[in-house]
Amino acid sequence: MNSNIEPQNKPHLIYDGDCGFCTSFVERWQGATGDRVEYLPSQEVGERFPQIPREGFEESVQLAEVDGSVYQGAEAVFRTLAYGPGRFSRLPLALYQNVPGAPFLTERAYYFVAQRRPLFNQIFSVLNRLERERSEYFLIRRLFLFLMGLIYLVAFLSLAVQVEGLIGSQGITPVSETLSQLESRAGGDSLWKYPTLFWLDSGDSFLKAVCYGGSFLSLLVVMGVGRAPLLFVLWFMYLSLLQVGGKFLGYQWDILLLEMGFLAVFFAPFRFFSSNQPPPSRAIIFLLRLLLFKLIFFSGWVKAFGGDPNWKELRALNFHYETQPLPTWIGWYAHQLPHSLHQFSVFMVFVIQLAIPFLIFGTRKLRIYAFFAFAVFQILILLTGNYGFFNWITIVLCLVLLDDQFLKKMMQTKVLRTLPWSSSTSVDQPTLVSEPKFKQWLIVFLLVISIASNFFMKMIPLIDRSYKPPQVMSAIYDLIRPYHIINGYGLFAWMTTARPEISIEGSLDGKEWREYGFKWKPGDLKKAPSFIAPHQPRLDWQMWFAALGNYQRNPWLVRMMTQLLKGSQPVLDLLASNPFPDTPPKYIRAVLYDYRFTDGETREKEGTWWRKELKGMYTPVLQLPDLANE
Repeated sequence: MNSNIEPQNKPHLIYDGDCGFCTSFVERWQGATGDRVEYLPSQEVGERFPQIPREGFEESVQLAEVDGSVYQGAEAVFRTLAYGPGRFSRLPLALYQNVPGAPFLTERAYYFVAQRRPLFNQIFSVLNRLERERSEYFLIRRLFLFLMGLIYLVAFLSLAVQVEGLIGSQGITPVSETLSQLESRAGGDSLWKYPTLFWLDSGDSFLKAVCYGGSFLSLLVVMGVGRAPLLFVLWFMYLSLLQVGGKFLGYQWDILLLEMGFLAVFFAPFRFFSSNQPPPSRAIIFLLRLLLFKLIFFSGWVKAFGGDPNWKELRALNFHYETQPLPTWIGWYAHQLPHSLHQFSVFMVFVIQLAIPFLIFGTRKLRIYAFFAFAVFQILILLTGNYGFFNWITIVLCLVLLDDQFLKKMMQTKVLRTLPWSSSTSVDQPTLVSEPKFKQWLIVFLLVISIASNFFMKMIPLIDRSYKPPQVMSAIYDLIRPYHIINGYGLFAWMTTARPEISIEGSLDGKEWREYGFKWKPGDLKKAPSFIAPHQPRLDWQMWFAALGNYQRNPWLVRMMTQLLKGSQPVLDLLASNPFPDTPPKYIRAVLYDYRFTDGETREKEGTWWRKELKGMYTPVLQLPDLANE
């Protein structure tokens, strides 16, 4: 709102002096602007501004400019902060004035809080009390970034050894073909809608260079070199791979790595080589905790309210260990446990995923309890199934629930004291420097966008499926969607109760059929399920998904069979065995089996971990002329 009053020598911000909530924020703003703005309680000076009604002072702060203009609400706050020193002080006001929808969202948020000041005053009182505990996060940040480097290293190396067979020029879904599809889908805006380095070069050499280059940069991050800049480069390199990865990338841990990796850029100091450390951003710690809440709680919500009776009746774990994509041999033993224990385990899953996440925003002790609950849960999952780096990156994310005080106690063990990131524990108080102003304002902007996007676009739609987000919020989210910095999660909403498996067979004469062997998915009945995580064999994983459908809905599988008929070496390298070492087969087919775990007695007698039953043909018999016609 803009009205005119008598001009004055200095801008005046007028606030409700009887409101402790208002007073606490005014103190912060005064520290940012110094003596450039005069802060006055409305109870003392309200009569000097007769054009502002008394209820106006009660509803919001009022900024009276030198020229006599008056502004209120969020705009008054942004205009006040713009009087602070430094060129970035005007950034919030510039965003308010120039970003479509910003005035609507910020004013709605301001008045939502203003109308509930007693409630928010209590919330901030609790937060201030927690703040006075002065938990430090220097060691947590050091450990977090060290482990993020390792996660990136695993992710890039895991892709490097299979990327040519998956998306190379002789692979299953070549990058060049994917880019053509993306370009036609995006029209003339392909770079913005599908940001990827592979618009520059889609050749195999460049594809492998990105993977191995990402591995090298990950090592530098592990060593503590240039963490913030390099983390940004790593984030964009992995985003580039995801955009062209088709069916083989885009798993929930891939998008989790991107969302978490983007926040890690702002968590890290913006320095290459320096012993001086700016304090870890509390705003980024909050956003990382919010991401953890979203990841865990959403996964519990879709189980409880997704409509699958197996979850509601506590029967899901009767099937899970056997039907999950790539179980371990411990998963075989877990499957043999009694039904009552499976039921209790499902109940505990709901407790961990629906109740414990609220401890994330509690006191220090409650957060530590939540850390152990989540960490133990993830360890149990990785012991019974292979989910790439998902469980490992989730445990890394859980570290933001701890603080330096807790970690220093853990450092008393001799093993932990020898790790590279632990060297900073010898420094009781690091030399502190301030973060650059532009980074501080970027974090504020990221905080606002993240909270708004998660609330309007992810959380409310999860709970209320009929909810339609505001058009402005939808437009903003559409702009950031291609970058995967705000994502939705929810694993195993529906439990598969059977385990179909596809067998690929080739023949030289159409009569004698030989089976191609896969490296990790079930095949040989006597081969024990293996531990392969954090590596993810993406072809084996995708074969599990394909078996749940049909070949018409999985054209990539037909493409893989085509490449086998052509004798493509990169695709053959993804497999464990090639029954046609001299010449490719003339015919190829896919056969469907039903696989089940054996029981203890059968395994003891026959030495088999699996039993299988033929279900029928998955594809017709194919040969190159047939495929060419398709």
